[in-house]
Amino acid sequence: MTNSLFMKDQKIAIIGCGNLGLSILNGLLSKSNIQPSNITVTKRNIKTLEHLRNKGIQITTDNIKAINESEIIIVALKPYNILDILKELNGTLVINKHILVSLATGISLDQIQETIKIPIPVFRAMPNTAADVAMSMTCISSQNADDLTTEKVKQCFDSIGDTIVIDESLMDSATVLGACGIAYVLRFIRGMIQGGVEIGFDAKTATKIVTQTAKGAAELLIQRNQHPEHEIDKVTTPKGCTIAGLNEMEHNGFSSALIKGIVTSYDKIEK
Repeated sequence: MTNSLFMKDQKIAIIGCGNLGLSILNGLLSKSNIQPSNITVTKRNIKTLEHLRNKGIQITTDNIKAINESEIIIVALKPYNILDILKELNGTLVINKHILVSLATGISLDQIQETIKIPIPVFRAMPNTAADVAMSMTCISSQNADDLTTEKVKQCFDSIGDTIVIDESLMDSATVLGACGIAYVLRFIRGMIQGGVEIGFDAKTATKIVTQTAKGAAELLIQRNQHPEHEIDKVTTPKGCTIAGLNEMEHNGFSSALIKGIVTSYDKIEK
């Protein structure tokens, strides 16, 4: 497939444009060729969205109006209210026109289909807030979607980073590893910065060194497609300072704590 599917005249609505919705919007504006005037965003209190008018974005409190004027509907509502809002939209969604994309954690495709009562293509997508800088990792799964429709949705989220298609049974796991994972990585980076300050750097310099180092480490794995230990072995010389530091971290449960945290987040979703 080519990017020709994601045309300038593609019309997109973001229903419930909060923090995550704004991150996706910013990514779309910076990395896709879509016209701002073809994007409609909704929120109960649109005062926080007024700055978007200067960019040409359509702003409204009317979800039905936004859907009527759009084709890809990204629903960025909280899990506790998404089904109630979708019930209010019954009769608005149209077969062979609309594609519905839910960002709600823990709300299944079956639940969404039962609520909207119309067999349009429905997707679950789990991006993360790095969408704001077009560096999200987004996992998607679908129901009633053919390859062409899936490619359209994939291209939509490719404009805010990278996208993979997964089985719906893994969506909760994707939430933890991809969405919660942003916080885990940032906490690790914060710890490195604090360590940098303790060994002599000012906070600004430590931040510059650590963030570029973290970015470089990730890029090594992305470009070379190697296991992390392969790259670690290149840095750990016999009796060196790197292996001494790594061993001290492991003695204090570094990897174990991280794994336990990931599993704890997953268990929280499952409950």
